[in-house]
Amino acid sequence: MDAISTGTLLLILAFLVLCSAYFSATETAMMSVNPYRLKHLLQENHRGAQRTHTLLQRRDRLIGLILVGNNLVNIAASAIGTVIGMRLYGDYGIAIATAALTLIILIFGEVTPKTLGALHPERVAFPSSLILKPLIKVLYPVVWFINRICNAILGWFGVSAEQHQGHSLSSEELRTVVHEASAILPGQHQSMLVGVLDLEKATVEDIMVPRNELVGIDVNDEWKDILHQLSITQHSRILLYRDSVDDALGFLHTRDIMRLVLKDQLNKASLLRAVHDIYFIPEGTSLNTQLVKFQHSKARIGLVVDEFGDIQGLVTLEDILEEVVGEFTTDIAEENSEEIKVQPDGSYLVEGSINLRDLNRELQLNFPTDGPKTLNGLLLEYLEDIPESNLSLKLSGYPLEIVEVQDNMIRLVRLFPHLKHEQNSK
Repeated sequence: MDAISTGTLLLILAFLVLCSAYFSATETAMMSVNPYRLKHLLQENHRGAQRTHTLLQRRDRLIGLILVGNNLVNIAASAIGTVIGMRLYGDYGIAIATAALTLIILIFGEVTPKTLGALHPERVAFPSSLILKPLIKVLYPVVWFINRICNAILGWFGVSAEQHQGHSLSSEELRTVVHEASAILPGQHQSMLVGVLDLEKATVEDIMVPRNELVGIDVNDEWKDILHQLSITQHSRILLYRDSVDDALGFLHTRDIMRLVLKDQLNKASLLRAVHDIYFIPEGTSLNTQLVKFQHSKARIGLVVDEFGDIQGLVTLEDILEEVVGEFTTDIAEENSEEIKVQPDGSYLVEGSINLRDLNRELQLNFPTDGPKTLNGLLLEYLEDIPESNLSLKLSGYPLEIVEVQDNMIRLVRLFPHLKHEQNSK
């Protein structure tokens, strides 16, 4: 060391600090590379992405290599810095060199390069892989020995580097990613993606037409009454039953009715023969599961039944699709059913039978949907009683007024969502 001039030692020290910066930036960049963008670049045969992906397959070896290199250059820099300090300042040089070198490595060898690697991981990681790939072969014995010791220690805690499966996202994390992508995704596309994710959380009870709202034809009615119902029906599929919905016979498609009319064969017996079998859906079935079942069975409509086999409601394929793409139906009956009416004072008159999921979606509210499915059911559960009219209360932070109660059911509610927003802004 004495034969080497101080100027040469300073150049070597600068080179070692540069190497420290390289290893620090590379470590942060490699760990910060977006795994999903990396997979996308792999599909496009990006060479830098391929090298980086290979290195990241065994993160323990990669981290071992980087840390071995980083510690080697830092220790060497410390030794050379001490020699330079002693040459320049004598015995005080050790303290001066320690303080100066700590500051230099901290700024130029750690914080700055690691910040660069975190902000631009691909620009750093991909070129660095050109050096790391041959370097890992050269230092393999050292890295292997260190990794064997480290992996043995990790094994005591039940951690295995070989079984590392990389990154994966839960549905909630993916939902957050979709919301955060507002800058590149149109709002409609965002809502559709979130709707797909929500299919696994919602069940058929959340979207079904409840039993008390089912529209069908009783085949035991007079023939003239049946003809009248057929002539005014607003649905493409009609439920036929005998005396009660519980004795459902099946669904009748309007095209089958037209075929019978054209053949002049329309009568009660021909209607019964044209009925399609009922597709039954167990309650509690998630929407994503039911969507797959509809696809496999080639069905578009089904009746929801409880554990006792009693009919609870009706679900169609269109109902599930609307959870993803939003309302697209042109059903006249639905167009004429105004469940939410805006009032001049900014409040809303809402029918008690409205589905809570629909209410939340229409008015951007946050009523809980894991219990009762309708606003009436939610209010009754909260009050634990059938209330009188003109009762005011606050539910989930929203001021409400019960306007009309009829037949043991809350028929009409006045909702003041703007008052909650005003209170939150104060």
